[in-house]
Amino acid sequence: MTQPTLPRRTLLRAAAATSLMLGLGRARAQGSRTLHILVGFPPGGGTDAIARILADALKDELGGATVLVENKPGAGGQLAAQALKAAAPDGNTLFLSHDHSISILPQVLKTPGFDPARDFTPAAGFATFVNAFAVSGGTPARSVADFVAWVRGQGGKGAVGVPAAASVPEFLVKLFAAKYQIDLVAAPYRGSAPMMADMLGNQIPAGVASIPDFIENHRAGKLRVVAVMGGARQAVMPDVPTFAELGLAGFEDVPYYGLFAPAGTPRQVLDGFSAALARVLARPAVHDRLTAMGLAVGHMTPDQLGQRERAYTATWARIIKTTGFVPQ
Repeated sequence: MTQPTLPRRTLLRAAAATSLMLGLGRARAQGSRTLHILVGFPPGGGTDAIARILADALKDELGGATVLVENKPGAGGQLAAQALKAAAPDGNTLFLSHDHSISILPQVLKTPGFDPARDFTPAAGFATFVNAFAVSGGTPARSVADFVAWVRGQGGKGAVGVPAAASVPEFLVKLFAAKYQIDLVAAPYRGSAPMMADMLGNQIPAGVASIPDFIENHRAGKLRVVAVMGGARQAVMPDVPTFAELGLAGFEDVPYYGLFAPAGTPRQVLDGFSAALARVLARPAVHDRLTAMGLAVGHMTPDQLGQRERAYTATWARIIKTTGFVPQ
């Protein structure tokens, strides 16, 4: 009796996955594997710091492999995302990203150069976080109401820094200005690090970025976080109200952090990496460092990260449409 023949594409995929797993096993045994973690923002910002904490801890979980953080700043993570698309689906290149590059850029750019649904596959998630509104030390403001009053005293006009153009922080600035009827311009930077430098130098009076970006300087009193996104106050700064408390609704859905692989990366490889990351997050030292930065740490499998990304994308599709923003 003739045995049924599997489709050629299925056989090729199975052979490729088997070869890849054998190759990774040899690399781990020899300690010669190199994992590249792409970061779309410059050194010194919150995302870069998070990537380096995880990279250092992953070395042991990956059998002594070399784990390199590669910064590819520019265009709000667009360059790093394009680099991931061009990478081989062999499990050796991942993109560590928050919501902006994956969920927002494809909605605000006509030609982002990548399609997350087609070009990427979720590898593992590790946290959610909230964005925050902070004022520079050179302003007298101690609250949102103080900042609004201060702007009105400056002729009703002001600038607020954001880590990237057409980002969640920029949309927040637009809605903030509309609510308080003041003329605020969102000033985009190439990441949070240069924005923070200008805030600390009192070159710009306020900024919107993630809590991990602001937390250390907030604690040091060099700037002041006056409002946070999310449905509840944050444990790392319990005295700071949410935007919802201040009457600015719609910012309760919190963004995520995750790692993404090129499309076509075998599921066995994704599951192996996801399990390694789960073990890293279970280490008290890693968990505590990330929590102290303002992250809500929690492991997400590839499927769970995919679900989180799709839900967040849908939420922001509605908000972006509300603002009348036209893709550039």
